[in-house]
Amino acid sequence: MEIIRTGWEFFQNEILGMAWLNRLIGTILNALGLGTSGKIGGSVQFFIYDMIKIMVLQGILIFIISYIQSYFPPERTKKILGRFHGVGANIIAALLGTVTPFCSCSSIPLFMGFTSAGLPLGVTFSFLISSPMVDLGSLVLLMSIFGWKVAIVYVIVGLIIAVVGGTLIEKLHLENQVEDFIRKANAIDTPQEELHFKDRVKYAWEQVWETAKKVFPYVLVGVGIGAVIHNYIPEEFIIKALGDNNPFGVILATVAGVPMYADIFVTIPIAEALLGKGALLGVVLSFMMGVTTLSLPSLIMLRKAVKPKLLGIFVAICTVGIILVGYFFNMIQGFII
Repeated sequence: MEIIRTGWEFFQNEILGMAWLNRLIGTILNALGLGTSGKIGGSVQFFIYDMIKIMVLQGILIFIISYIQSYFPPERTKKILGRFHGVGANIIAALLGTVTPFCSCSSIPLFMGFTSAGLPLGVTFSFLISSPMVDLGSLVLLMSIFGWKVAIVYVIVGLIIAVVGGTLIEKLHLENQVEDFIRKANAIDTPQEELHFKDRVKYAWEQVWETAKKVFPYVLVGVGIGAVIHNYIPEEFIIKALGDNNPFGVILATVAGVPMYADIFVTIPIAEALLGKGALLGVVLSFMMGVTTLSLPSLIMLRKAVKPKLLGIFVAICTVGIILVGYFFNMIQGFII
């Protein structure tokens, strides 16, 4: 048992967390006379380490997920979802959301396609909630920073929000709240050419490069913010604003994430810095969920597909779910970290 635990800790810290890279960068910076114990040196070390780590992990994860995703084009996904009914359909939709693009804005065109194809509204919303909030990338990235317990619980509660949210929307019978051009669209099934191994690999590599070019500026900003928090913002301030002393920290973090447009790769360095400064785990995860699920640009895009009432219900469900998750993680923080 001890061997297994030691092996897992090595995998989590040295492989996923790339701690060796952090030590290497620290050694190089110290040799160059830029002491990493100071604010400037510490910020530079944090920035270089997190940029390399996130971009490497992002490339690997997007390649794997894109390869898996090549087996689930929209038409095939629609056929899979069409075989299930009730809560079972919501569960399958939420699970399929884990192998779709990371960004909420990328998920909305798929949501619109599924809705126009006649899939139940609640099912499509379970997919829409799950896709940016919970994916295979979030599982691995959270595992690299917070450990496997936090990562697994995060994914489970995220799927629960997606299933419950989609089920509630289904029960409210809000089909008339979808814009007419979506409801009246006639989806045409087109035969999908079966891809071979080389085609899937090529598709996966294309997704890696396209995503890297798109998110690199945002990762740059996210890591920069994380470096500033990590080395320049006083720990006392973070603890006061987002620690035990502020019972509204979860709500504050959730709301603060809404104006941002980012995926989980961008939020990881900010979350890592906040946690290191004393922010509660639930606060940090609520911030990440708020950014990835309720970003303002994605809500603007979604408004083009649904009417204000349905948009408001969607936001309310996600917000309440994220806040409850945040307080839940605050309560169990001592048991899973």
